[in-house]
Amino acid sequence: MKHRHAMPFGAEVLGGGGTRFRLWAPGAKRLTLETAAGPLRSDESMNALDSGWFEAIVADAPAGTRYAYRAGDTRFPDPASRCNPEDVHGASMVVDPLAHDWRDGAWTGRPWEEAVIYELHIGTFTPEGTFEAAIGRLDYLAALGVTALEIMPVADFPGRRNWGYDGVLPFAPDASYGTPDDLKRLVEQAHLRGLMVLLDVVYNHFGPEGNYLNAYAPQFFNPRHHTPWGAAINFDAEGSRTVRGFYLHNALYWIGEYRFDGLRLDAVHAIADDSEPDIVTEIARALRDGPGRERHIHLVLENDRNQSRYLPRDATCRPLTASAQWNDDIHHALHILTTGERDGYYEDYAGRPLWYLGRSLAEGFGYQGEPSRHREGAPRGEPSAHLPPTAFVSFLQTHDQVGNRALGERLCAIADPQALRAAVACVLLAPSPPLLFMGEEFAASTPFLFFCDFGPELAAAVTRGRRQEFARFERFSDPEAQAAIPDPNDPATFAASRLRWDEIDRPPHGDWLALHRELLALRHRLIVPRLAGMRSGGDFRIEGGGVLRVDWLLGDGSRLHLVANFAATPSGPVPMPPGQIVYANPPQSADRARQRELSAWFVAFTLEESTA
Repeated sequence: MKHRHAMPFGAEVLGGGGTRFRLWAPGAKRLTLETAAGPLRSDESMNALDSGWFEAIVADAPAGTRYAYRAGDTRFPDPASRCNPEDVHGASMVVDPLAHDWRDGAWTGRPWEEAVIYELHIGTFTPEGTFEAAIGRLDYLAALGVTALEIMPVADFPGRRNWGYDGVLPFAPDASYGTPDDLKRLVEQAHLRGLMVLLDVVYNHFGPEGNYLNAYAPQFFNPRHHTPWGAAINFDAEGSRTVRGFYLHNALYWIGEYRFDGLRLDAVHAIADDSEPDIVTEIARALRDGPGRERHIHLVLENDRNQSRYLPRDATCRPLTASAQWNDDIHHALHILTTGERDGYYEDYAGRPLWYLGRSLAEGFGYQGEPSRHREGAPRGEPSAHLPPTAFVSFLQTHDQVGNRALGERLCAIADPQALRAAVACVLLAPSPPLLFMGEEFAASTPFLFFCDFGPELAAAVTRGRRQEFARFERFSDPEAQAAIPDPNDPATFAASRLRWDEIDRPPHGDWLALHRELLALRHRLIVPRLAGMRSGGDFRIEGGGVLRVDWLLGDGSRLHLVANFAATPSGPVPMPPGQIVYANPPQSADRARQRELSAWFVAFTLEESTA
């Protein structure tokens, strides 16, 4: 099968070796198109169309042709480039999407209730750091119990190393990872193993190097809205219809041309848009009314504001906008319970972390409109208890929560092992779809550090800024301690973040891997089949001075119960919930727990069948 998303801009192959080039450049009076097919190079003035558009149709510009635009003395790549082999400052390349023959034609995706998400960074997931190499790990992920890959952003970024959030060419997979066809093969091979693939996309800003839009299309930005990266992307002022179209097509392009099963929208709280509907809602509708009519398509949001407005369900429990949103609150509560750390944004949860854990597991958000001390008393969040748990993605670790630490330590390096086992069980067996960050399942010893590869002047500024960022922490108040923070631009920082796959065969890594496999097998066998049709959250309470209870009514009428003692000492008398014990740890405590005593770090799930 062939798949192509036709776009009103960029380079569109016409057949017979011809290509139509089109660019929106309302800030330019004249534009020149430079093309090179092999040794033959030519310059051609582009025709000015209405509303700031320019176009050129070149009869001899087949796939593989290099091209660039020139406005005055500024030469730049196509912002809608499908491929940029020579990085963000180099020429773009014409790509024929119909050249790839897809072999996953029967794939229609998976329902959201089945999601077990595995977040990965292509560059550090394997020693090779490529799309092709990642294919070699798909069987492992399927056997682990993962059902969805979530790939960190691949849009072309400056240099050879980056997390991906500094992308400037949103349609071009970064060449350091491989070709567009390599990425398509990764998606295809995942589908053949029953794995969904979600792509992390960044619609709130461009990276600090390689963005030429201000030179020819300053209307792409709206200075009325200010963001941490400068003027906001223009989603609601004059010219915004064209800008919105750029991102709508980007979303449809990744879903249609690359057959991704969904998108994770980075930091939607940083998207400034006063329109109705806003761009997030418009993207969701375009996906639902387009490719979503033929297969399962999912939209996942990161939203620090805890807004539940994007998460409502219809009468049949299908998402109206987004399938789910990342739930930072559950992470923050569990982080305190497992590590004892309470500084930074953890201060909002430090007074009663177990209560926030219970509320997050049962009702979605921990903060649902209450004032946030960390935000100087500003209210945070919206009510969420009316939503099903499947609307919230739970996690213990993500690229942010690991990589934004000064030394990139994973939770296994800083948490009490018994507490961590209890936390893992809570996340993997509760109804909300769980997310694992690559290597988490085997307690990888490697850190995940912040890394990039900018030009010299910007690189020095980033290194200084990174170290100054942590100067307010007592641990890094000393200049020598700050100097020990890894330099983001040093290739060694990137290399240190690569997973070491030989660890999975050695203790204790193999033991952690076995635990994750056991829990995910239980999830798929006993819990996932009962999730469809859940209409609202559950109930929670704290008993006996420190024992958490959570109860959920599942979609088939059965009830799932959690009881957990997140303490290093045994609890007082607490009755176990009714039903069959699905999981209990420490296992030798299960019988004793029936007798009303919970040992340290005890977690148990029970399942009560429906009586209807």
